[in-house]
Amino acid sequence: MAWVEAAVAVLVIGGVLSDAFEVVILPRRVRHSYRLARFYYRVAWAVWRAAARLLPGGWPRFGFLSAFGPLSLFGLLSVWAVGLIAGFALLHSALGTALSLPPATIRNAITYLYFSGTTFFTLGYGDVVPMGTLGRMISVGEAGIGFGFLAIVLSYVPVLYQTFSRREITISLLDARAGSPPTASEMLRRLTVGRSCASARPLLVEWEHWAAELLESHVSFPVLRFYRSQHDNQSWVAALTTILDTSAFLIATSQDSSDHQARLTFAMARHAAVDLGLVSQTAPLPPHSDRLPEADLVRLIALLREAGMELHEGPAAIVALKELRELYEPFVHALADYLQFTLPPFMAATPTVDNWQTSPWTQRSPGLGGLPTARAASEHFH
Repeated sequence: MAWVEAAVAVLVIGGVLSDAFEVVILPRRVRHSYRLARFYYRVAWAVWRAAARLLPGGWPRFGFLSAFGPLSLFGLLSVWAVGLIAGFALLHSALGTALSLPPATIRNAITYLYFSGTTFFTLGYGDVVPMGTLGRMISVGEAGIGFGFLAIVLSYVPVLYQTFSRREITISLLDARAGSPPTASEMLRRLTVGRSCASARPLLVEWEHWAAELLESHVSFPVLRFYRSQHDNQSWVAALTTILDTSAFLIATSQDSSDHQARLTFAMARHAAVDLGLVSQTAPLPPHSDRLPEADLVRLIALLREAGMELHEGPAAIVALKELRELYEPFVHALADYLQFTLPPFMAATPTVDNWQTSPWTQRSPGLGGLPTARAASEHFH
Protein backbone atom coordinates (compact mmCIF):
# COMPACT_ATOMS: atom_id res chain seq x y z
CA MET A 1 0.00 0.00 0.00
CA ALA A 2 2.86 2.39 0.79
CA TRP A 3 4.37 1.85 -2.65
CA VAL A 4 1.02 2.60 -4.27
CA GLU A 5 0.89 5.90 -2.39
CA ALA A 6 4.48 6.63 -3.40
CA ALA A 7 3.66 5.93 -7.05
CA VAL A 8 0.63 8.22 -6.89
CA ALA A 9 2.78 10.92 -5.29
CA VAL A 10 5.39 10.65 -8.04
CA LEU A 11 2.66 10.84 -10.70
CA VAL A 12 1.19 13.98 -9.07
CA ILE A 13 4.57 15.68 -8.82
CA GLY A 14 5.56 14.69 -12.35
CA GLY A 15 2.19 15.75 -13.78
CA VAL A 16 2.35 19.20 -12.19
CA LEU A 17 5.97 19.77 -13.26
CA SER A 18 5.17 18.59 -16.80
CA ASP A 19 2.15 20.87 -16.99
CA ALA A 20 4.09 23.89 -15.72
CA PHE A 21 6.85 23.19 -18.24
CA GLU A 22 4.40 22.99 -21.13
CA VAL A 23 2.54 26.16 -20.13
CA VAL A 24 5.45 28.42 -19.14
CA ILE A 25 8.53 27.19 -21.00
CA LEU A 26 7.51 25.11 -24.04
CA PRO A 27 6.79 27.58 -26.91
CA ARG A 28 4.33 25.47 -28.90
CA ARG A 29 0.84 24.03 -28.78
CA VAL A 30 0.64 20.76 -26.84
CA ARG A 31 -1.45 18.15 -28.64
CA HIS A 32 -1.97 15.39 -26.04
CA SER A 33 -5.42 15.24 -24.49
CA TYR A 34 -4.54 15.44 -20.79
CA ARG A 35 -3.39 18.77 -19.45
CA LEU A 36 -4.03 20.08 -15.96
CA ALA A 37 -4.00 23.72 -17.14
CA ARG A 38 -6.45 22.98 -19.95
CA PHE A 39 -8.88 21.24 -17.59
CA TYR A 40 -8.47 24.05 -15.05
CA TYR A 41 -9.26 26.79 -17.58
CA ARG A 42 -12.20 25.02 -19.14
CA VAL A 43 -13.87 24.47 -15.76
CA ALA A 44 -12.95 27.87 -14.30
CA TRP A 45 -14.03 29.79 -17.42
CA ALA A 46 -17.32 27.89 -17.65
CA VAL A 47 -18.14 28.80 -14.04
CA TRP A 48 -16.96 32.42 -14.47
CA ARG A 49 -18.91 32.88 -17.70
CA ALA A 50 -22.07 31.47 -16.11
CA ALA A 51 -21.69 33.87 -13.18
CA ALA A 52 -21.18 36.79 -15.59
CA ARG A 53 -24.55 36.11 -17.19
CA LEU A 54 -26.21 36.86 -13.85
CA LEU A 55 -24.84 40.41 -13.92
CA PRO A 56 -26.43 43.28 -15.87
CA GLY A 57 -24.85 44.06 -19.22
CA GLY A 58 -22.40 46.89 -19.73
CA TRP A 59 -19.61 47.79 -17.34
CA PRO A 60 -20.58 45.42 -14.47
CA ARG A 61 -20.35 42.38 -16.72
CA PHE A 62 -17.35 43.71 -18.66
CA GLY A 63 -15.43 44.39 -15.44
CA PHE A 64 -16.27 40.97 -14.06
CA LEU A 65 -15.12 39.21 -17.25
CA SER A 66 -11.95 41.36 -17.36
CA ALA A 67 -10.89 40.11 -13.94
CA PHE A 68 -10.82 36.47 -15.04
CA GLY A 69 -7.52 36.60 -16.94
CA PRO A 70 -5.28 37.92 -14.12
CA LEU A 71 -7.13 36.02 -11.38
CA SER A 72 -7.06 32.75 -13.30
CA LEU A 73 -3.30 33.08 -13.73
CA PHE A 74 -2.74 33.35 -9.99
CA GLY A 75 -5.26 30.56 -9.48
CA LEU A 76 -3.32 28.28 -11.84
CA LEU A 77 -0.05 29.05 -10.05
CA SER A 78 -1.77 28.24 -6.75
CA VAL A 79 -3.06 24.93 -8.14
CA TRP A 80 0.46 23.99 -9.20
CA ALA A 81 1.90 24.94 -5.79
CA VAL A 82 -0.79 23.02 -3.89
CA GLY A 83 -0.31 20.00 -6.15
CA LEU A 84 3.45 19.91 -5.56
CA ILE A 85 3.09 20.40 -1.81
CA ALA A 86 0.46 17.67 -1.55
CA GLY A 87 2.51 15.35 -3.79
CA PHE A 88 5.64 15.68 -1.66
CA ALA A 89 3.60 15.33 1.55
CA LEU A 90 2.11 12.08 0.23
CA LEU A 91 5.57 10.88 -0.80
CA HIS A 92 7.00 11.52 2.67
CA SER A 93 3.99 9.82 4.24
CA ALA A 94 4.29 6.77 1.96
CA LEU A 95 8.01 6.40 2.71
CA GLY A 96 7.43 6.95 6.42
CA THR A 97 9.96 9.78 6.66
CA ALA A 98 11.07 10.18 10.26
CA LEU A 99 10.55 13.72 11.54
CA SER A 100 11.92 15.61 14.53
CA LEU A 101 8.77 17.14 15.99
CA PRO A 102 8.01 19.67 18.74
CA PRO A 103 6.62 18.23 21.98
CA ALA A 104 2.97 17.06 21.88
CA THR A 105 2.97 17.06 18.06
CA ILE A 106 1.63 13.95 16.32
CA ARG A 107 3.05 12.76 13.03
CA ASN A 108 0.07 12.58 10.68
CA ALA A 109 -1.05 13.81 7.26
CA ILE A 110 -1.46 17.39 8.47
CA THR A 111 2.08 17.37 9.86
CA TYR A 112 3.47 16.12 6.55
CA LEU A 113 1.52 18.81 4.67
CA TYR A 114 2.91 21.49 6.97
CA PHE A 115 6.44 20.14 6.62
CA SER A 116 6.09 19.95 2.82
CA GLY A 117 4.74 23.51 2.64
CA THR A 118 7.52 25.03 4.72
CA THR A 119 10.09 23.13 2.64
CA PHE A 120 8.56 24.10 -0.70
CA PHE A 121 8.51 27.80 0.16
CA THR A 122 11.94 27.53 1.89
CA LEU A 123 10.62 29.11 5.08
CA GLY A 124 13.20 27.35 7.26
CA TYR A 125 11.30 27.42 10.56
CA GLY A 126 13.20 24.38 11.81
CA ASP A 127 10.38 23.09 14.03
CA VAL A 128 9.81 20.01 11.84
CA VAL A 129 13.02 18.46 10.47
CA PRO A 130 13.57 15.19 8.50
CA MET A 131 15.76 12.68 10.28
CA GLY A 132 16.59 10.01 7.68
CA THR A 133 18.92 10.34 4.70
CA LEU A 134 16.18 9.67 2.12
CA GLY A 135 13.84 12.16 3.74
CA ARG A 136 16.55 14.82 3.75
CA MET A 137 17.33 14.21 0.08
CA ILE A 138 13.67 14.51 -0.89
CA SER A 139 13.37 17.70 1.16
CA VAL A 140 16.37 19.24 -0.58
CA GLY A 141 14.84 18.34 -3.94
CA GLU A 142 11.50 19.87 -2.96
CA ALA A 143 13.19 23.06 -1.76
CA GLY A 144 15.02 23.32 -5.07
CA ILE A 145 11.79 22.82 -7.02
CA GLY A 146 10.06 25.43 -4.86
CA PHE A 147 12.84 27.94 -5.43
CA GLY A 148 12.73 27.29 -9.19
CA PHE A 149 8.93 27.57 -9.15
CA LEU A 150 9.08 31.02 -7.55
CA ALA A 151 11.75 32.09 -10.04
CA ILE A 152 9.60 30.97 -12.96
CA VAL A 153 6.62 32.91 -11.59
CA LEU A 154 8.72 36.08 -11.22
CA SER A 155 9.96 35.78 -14.82
CA TYR A 156 6.71 34.54 -16.40
CA VAL A 157 4.39 37.36 -15.33
CA PRO A 158 6.47 40.27 -16.78
CA VAL A 159 6.87 38.48 -20.11
CA LEU A 160 3.13 37.85 -20.20
CA TYR A 161 2.28 41.50 -19.62
CA GLN A 162 4.83 42.74 -22.14
CA THR A 163 3.22 40.53 -24.77
CA PHE A 164 -0.23 41.76 -23.77
CA SER A 165 0.95 45.38 -24.02
CA ARG A 166 2.30 44.88 -27.56
CA ARG A 167 -1.00 43.35 -28.62
CA GLU A 168 -3.03 46.21 -27.17
CA ILE A 169 -0.91 49.01 -28.65
CA THR A 170 -1.77 47.93 -32.17
CA ILE A 171 -5.43 47.41 -31.25
CA SER A 172 -5.56 50.96 -29.88
CA LEU A 173 -4.40 52.28 -33.25
CA LEU A 174 -7.62 50.97 -34.79
CA ASP A 175 -9.65 53.55 -32.88
CA ALA A 176 -8.81 56.43 -35.24
CA ARG A 177 -8.45 54.17 -38.27
CA ALA A 178 -11.56 52.00 -38.12
CA GLY A 179 -13.82 53.42 -35.41
CA SER A 180 -14.98 52.08 -32.06
CA PRO A 181 -15.92 49.31 -32.37
CA PRO A 182 -13.76 48.80 -35.47
CA THR A 183 -15.40 47.86 -38.75
CA ALA A 184 -13.96 47.16 -42.18
CA SER A 185 -16.35 49.60 -43.85
CA GLU A 186 -15.19 52.42 -41.60
CA MET A 187 -11.52 51.63 -42.19
CA LEU A 188 -12.01 51.63 -45.95
CA ARG A 189 -14.12 54.78 -45.82
CA ARG A 190 -11.54 56.72 -43.82
CA LEU A 191 -8.76 55.65 -46.14
CA THR A 192 -10.80 56.80 -49.11
CA VAL A 193 -12.05 60.07 -47.61
CA GLY A 194 -8.52 60.92 -46.48
CA ARG A 195 -7.20 60.27 -49.99
CA SER A 196 -4.75 57.85 -48.43
CA CYS A 197 -5.59 54.59 -50.18
CA ALA A 198 -1.88 54.28 -51.01
CA SER A 199 -1.28 53.78 -47.29
CA ALA A 200 -3.44 50.65 -47.31
CA ARG A 201 -0.47 48.47 -48.23
CA PRO A 202 1.81 49.44 -45.29
CA LEU A 203 -1.23 49.23 -43.03
CA LEU A 204 -1.88 45.68 -44.20
CA VAL A 205 1.80 44.83 -43.70
CA GLU A 206 1.57 46.08 -40.13
CA TRP A 207 -1.49 43.96 -39.47
CA GLU A 208 0.08 40.92 -41.09
CA HIS A 209 2.89 41.18 -38.52
CA TRP A 210 0.35 41.74 -35.74
CA ALA A 211 -1.57 38.60 -36.71
CA ALA A 212 1.65 36.57 -36.78
CA GLU A 213 2.64 37.80 -33.32
CA LEU A 214 -0.90 37.20 -32.06
CA LEU A 215 -0.71 33.58 -33.23
CA GLU A 216 2.74 32.96 -31.75
CA SER A 217 2.06 34.66 -28.41
CA HIS A 218 -1.41 33.22 -27.79
CA VAL A 219 -0.28 29.70 -28.63
CA SER A 220 2.72 30.06 -26.29
CA PHE A 221 0.68 31.82 -23.55
CA PRO A 222 -2.97 30.70 -23.93
CA VAL A 223 -4.04 32.69 -20.85
CA LEU A 224 -3.70 35.86 -22.95
CA ARG A 225 -6.93 34.91 -24.72
CA PHE A 226 -8.81 35.93 -21.58
CA TYR A 227 -7.06 39.29 -21.14
CA ARG A 228 -9.46 41.97 -22.35
CA SER A 229 -8.78 45.42 -23.76
CA GLN A 230 -9.21 48.66 -21.82
CA HIS A 231 -12.42 49.58 -23.66
CA ASP A 232 -15.42 47.29 -23.80
CA ASN A 233 -15.89 48.04 -27.52
CA GLN A 234 -12.41 46.75 -28.39
CA SER A 235 -10.94 43.25 -28.30
CA TRP A 236 -8.32 41.18 -30.06
CA VAL A 237 -11.07 39.09 -31.68
CA ALA A 238 -12.74 42.26 -33.01
CA ALA A 239 -9.40 43.54 -34.36
CA LEU A 240 -8.66 40.20 -36.03
CA THR A 241 -12.14 40.12 -37.56
CA THR A 242 -11.83 43.68 -38.85
CA ILE A 243 -8.53 43.03 -40.59
CA LEU A 244 -9.93 39.83 -42.12
CA ASP A 245 -13.00 41.72 -43.34
CA THR A 246 -10.87 44.49 -44.82
CA SER A 247 -8.46 42.11 -46.52
CA ALA A 248 -11.30 39.99 -47.93
CA PHE A 249 -13.05 43.06 -49.32
CA LEU A 250 -9.88 44.31 -51.02
CA ILE A 251 -9.14 40.88 -52.50
CA ALA A 252 -12.65 40.62 -53.93
CA THR A 253 -13.06 44.18 -55.20
CA SER A 254 -9.79 46.12 -55.34
CA GLN A 255 -8.10 47.09 -58.60
CA ASP A 256 -4.85 48.48 -57.18
CA SER A 257 -1.54 47.00 -56.00
CA SER A 258 -2.75 46.41 -52.43
CA ASP A 259 -4.51 43.25 -53.63
CA HIS A 260 -1.37 41.09 -53.25
CA GLN A 261 -0.60 42.36 -49.76
CA ALA A 262 -4.26 41.90 -48.83
CA ARG A 263 -3.92 38.22 -49.76
CA LEU A 264 -0.83 37.85 -47.55
CA THR A 265 -2.52 39.59 -44.62
CA PHE A 266 -5.69 37.54 -45.09
CA ALA A 267 -3.71 34.29 -45.09
CA MET A 268 -1.87 35.16 -41.87
CA ALA A 269 -4.95 36.45 -40.06
CA ARG A 270 -7.01 33.44 -41.09
CA HIS A 271 -4.21 31.14 -39.91
CA ALA A 272 -4.32 32.86 -36.52
CA ALA A 273 -8.11 32.53 -36.28
CA VAL A 274 -8.06 28.80 -37.08
CA ASP A 275 -5.16 27.88 -34.79
CA LEU A 276 -6.47 29.92 -31.86
CA GLY A 277 -9.78 28.16 -32.33
CA LEU A 278 -7.90 24.86 -31.97
CA VAL A 279 -6.18 26.13 -28.81
CA SER A 280 -9.56 27.10 -27.37
CA GLN A 281 -11.16 23.88 -28.64
CA THR A 282 -14.00 25.84 -30.22
CA ALA A 283 -15.64 24.19 -33.22
CA PRO A 284 -16.44 26.53 -36.15
CA LEU A 285 -19.75 28.29 -35.55
CA PRO A 286 -21.31 30.29 -38.41
CA PRO A 287 -22.77 33.68 -37.41
CA HIS A 288 -26.45 33.62 -36.52
CA SER A 289 -27.19 36.26 -39.18
CA ASP A 290 -25.50 37.58 -42.33
CA ARG A 291 -22.88 40.16 -41.27
CA LEU A 292 -22.99 41.83 -44.69
CA PRO A 293 -26.25 41.41 -46.63
CA GLU A 294 -25.96 41.89 -50.37
CA ALA A 295 -27.85 45.20 -50.24
CA ASP A 296 -25.33 46.61 -47.73
CA LEU A 297 -22.42 45.36 -49.83
CA VAL A 298 -23.76 47.05 -52.97
CA ARG A 299 -24.28 50.27 -51.00
CA LEU A 300 -20.75 50.09 -49.54
CA ILE A 301 -19.18 49.57 -52.98
CA ALA A 302 -21.15 52.49 -54.37
CA LEU A 303 -20.12 54.79 -51.51
CA LEU A 304 -16.44 53.90 -51.84
CA ARG A 305 -16.48 54.32 -55.61
CA GLU A 306 -18.15 57.71 -55.18
CA ALA A 307 -15.38 58.69 -52.76
CA GLY A 308 -12.74 57.80 -55.35
CA MET A 309 -11.74 54.18 -54.71
CA GLU A 310 -11.37 52.04 -57.83
CA LEU A 311 -13.28 48.81 -57.27
CA HIS A 312 -14.58 45.83 -59.18
CA GLU A 313 -18.32 45.44 -58.87
CA GLY A 314 -20.99 43.07 -60.00
CA PRO A 315 -21.97 39.47 -59.18
CA ALA A 316 -18.39 38.15 -59.40
CA ALA A 317 -17.16 40.46 -56.64
CA ILE A 318 -20.13 39.63 -54.42
CA VAL A 319 -19.61 35.88 -54.84
CA ALA A 320 -15.84 36.17 -54.25
CA LEU A 321 -16.34 38.12 -51.02
CA LYS A 322 -18.94 35.66 -49.77
CA GLU A 323 -16.58 32.73 -50.39
CA LEU A 324 -13.75 34.49 -48.58
CA ARG A 325 -15.95 35.29 -45.59
CA GLU A 326 -16.95 31.64 -45.30
CA LEU A 327 -13.27 30.80 -44.75
CA TYR A 328 -12.96 32.73 -41.50
CA GLU A 329 -16.32 33.90 -40.10
CA PRO A 330 -17.20 30.56 -38.43
CA PHE A 331 -13.84 30.57 -36.61
CA VAL A 332 -13.91 34.16 -35.33
CA HIS A 333 -17.58 33.83 -34.37
CA ALA A 334 -16.82 30.69 -32.36
CA LEU A 335 -13.96 32.50 -30.57
CA ALA A 336 -16.16 35.51 -29.83
CA ASP A 337 -18.95 33.31 -28.50
CA TYR A 338 -16.61 31.27 -26.28
CA LEU A 339 -14.70 34.26 -24.90
CA GLN A 340 -17.81 36.44 -24.54
CA PHE A 341 -16.64 39.09 -26.99
CA THR A 342 -18.94 41.00 -29.32
CA LEU A 343 -18.17 40.27 -32.95
CA PRO A 344 -18.07 43.57 -34.86
CA PRO A 345 -20.32 44.07 -37.88
CA PHE A 346 -18.81 44.28 -41.33
CA MET A 347 -20.60 47.58 -41.82
CA ALA A 348 -21.88 49.63 -38.89
CA ALA A 349 -25.63 50.15 -38.96
CA THR A 350 -25.33 53.57 -37.32
CA PRO A 351 -22.41 56.01 -36.92
CA THR A 352 -20.32 55.49 -33.80
CA VAL A 353 -18.20 57.84 -31.72
CA ASP A 354 -14.50 56.96 -31.49
CA ASN A 355 -13.01 56.41 -28.06
CA TRP A 356 -10.60 59.31 -28.60
CA GLN A 357 -13.54 61.67 -29.21
CA THR A 358 -15.04 61.11 -25.75
CA SER A 359 -14.01 61.80 -22.17
CA PRO A 360 -15.64 61.72 -18.72
CA TRP A 361 -16.24 65.50 -19.02
CA THR A 362 -17.50 65.79 -22.60
CA GLN A 363 -19.72 63.66 -24.79
CA ARG A 364 -17.72 64.15 -27.97
CA SER A 365 -14.63 66.10 -28.93
CA PRO A 366 -14.28 67.84 -32.29
CA GLY A 367 -12.55 66.15 -35.20
CA LEU A 368 -8.79 66.38 -35.52
CA GLY A 369 -7.20 67.18 -38.86
CA GLY A 370 -8.41 64.81 -41.54
CA LEU A 371 -10.08 62.42 -39.08
CA PRO A 372 -13.85 62.37 -39.50
CA THR A 373 -16.15 63.03 -36.57
CA ALA A 374 -19.28 61.06 -35.84
CA ARG A 375 -21.32 63.81 -37.50
CA ALA A 376 -19.21 63.57 -40.67
CA ALA A 377 -19.63 59.81 -40.73
CA SER A 378 -23.35 60.17 -40.38
CA GLU A 379 -23.53 62.65 -43.25
CA HIS A 380 -21.41 60.41 -45.45
CA PHE A 381 -23.37 57.21 -44.95
CA HIS A 382 -26.83 58.72 -44.69
